[in-house]
Amino acid sequence: MLAKKKAGIMLTAGMALTLALSGCSSNNNGGTNEVANNKANEQNTGSKSSKAVEITFWNMFGGGEGDFVDQIIKGFNDSQQEVVVKQLRLESNEYYAKLGTALSSSKGPDVAVAHVDRISPFVKAKQLVPIDELATKVGFDLGQISSSNMESVSYDGKPYAVPLDTHFHMFYYNKDILKKANLLNADETPKFDTMSPEGYLNTLAQIKTAVPDVQAMAVNTPYFQEPFLNMYYEAGGDILSADMTKAAINNDKALSVLKFYDEIYSKQYADINDKNPWDTFSNGKAAFWFGGVWEAGVLLGDTSKHIGAMPLPAIFGSQTHWGSSHTLVIPSYVSAEKQEAAAKFMKYFSEVGGQTWGKAGHVPANSNVTSSDEYNKLPYRSFFIEAQKTVKFAPQTDNYTTIITTISEVLQNVIFHNESPEDGLKDMEKQINEILAN
Repeated sequence: MLAKKKAGIMLTAGMALTLALSGCSSNNNGGTNEVANNKANEQNTGSKSSKAVEITFWNMFGGGEGDFVDQIIKGFNDSQQEVVVKQLRLESNEYYAKLGTALSSSKGPDVAVAHVDRISPFVKAKQLVPIDELATKVGFDLGQISSSNMESVSYDGKPYAVPLDTHFHMFYYNKDILKKANLLNADETPKFDTMSPEGYLNTLAQIKTAVPDVQAMAVNTPYFQEPFLNMYYEAGGDILSADMTKAAINNDKALSVLKFYDEIYSKQYADINDKNPWDTFSNGKAAFWFGGVWEAGVLLGDTSKHIGAMPLPAIFGSQTHWGSSHTLVIPSYVSAEKQEAAAKFMKYFSEVGGQTWGKAGHVPANSNVTSSDEYNKLPYRSFFIEAQKTVKFAPQTDNYTTIITTISEVLQNVIFHNESPEDGLKDMEKQINEILAN
């Protein structure tokens, strides 16, 4: 019976990770996972010259995010006569399989979205073109992009993608619940006990006592690798060694984080069986939530929810936390003419479309956008920019997808007590080392 339960949990984790890795356009953390439109979604191109270059743009953005992308594509197409962008929107859970096949067969998009933690194997296989010379050709100053974002897409000193944003988790809180628990300051920020694991747990205990009919904290149990990595990175942990040849996750830091979350579950500050914790928080049934910036429109856009946001508190000693990025890439098989056309679209998406993209909640990678009055008038964006400065991107390894899948599956076994934290970390270390050795 135990083996059957364990297998079921691991299968669920694997399915969840497929969505999580495809980014915030999945159902993870209240994001969207719309059914793909597998036919080219033609944008309104106006009266174009017959000599306009047509390029195909692949992405996985559904729902609200997709609406913003539609606006950006239409804006670009309407802004000039040289290039026409047509998009193909794919389901997030099949996106990378289809993109990988397209890159291998040299038949697919002219420009595509790729998460920063997914481009390493494509670069290694020489399936992407460097974008520095193309950027220069179309007058796109890559110096506008934050240095951390550019470093995340650079291999041997050459950038292979244009970062569009940084996305990560914020600390969202329900003001009404905190007020009932006498934990809301006059400026409507949370009152905390001492900033430590023990102090944070004490705060959760106060909420549970004062408002027993809600969760003190909704934990993203279905995608537990995310709240785990947030606190593990805060504690100074790494997934791999500096040379990326060995696992570096079996240590006291990881163990303390697992025990921290186990106490949250065991004392019923959070419901471990909650399958939709993002909805629980959004519906006013939890006080705290580590949620994605992409949820800002839903959580902060509706003022009747009385939700606030701030960077993740330094519970484990620092504010370093998990982060990722959407980027734009150009496949190597694309003709020179279409490469240049794609670079023009990249430039527009970053410089002009960045304002639109910022409304989706992501922190634009273009510093000219994040320093603009238009962006900073959006609610809580100064906190978003502050939190962006301390993100930790995934290690640049070809094996990251397999590694994070392993981490996710083992963590599910640990939090559901099918393995002890100590045994789980040993198992994780062993499996990661085997992945790296092959």
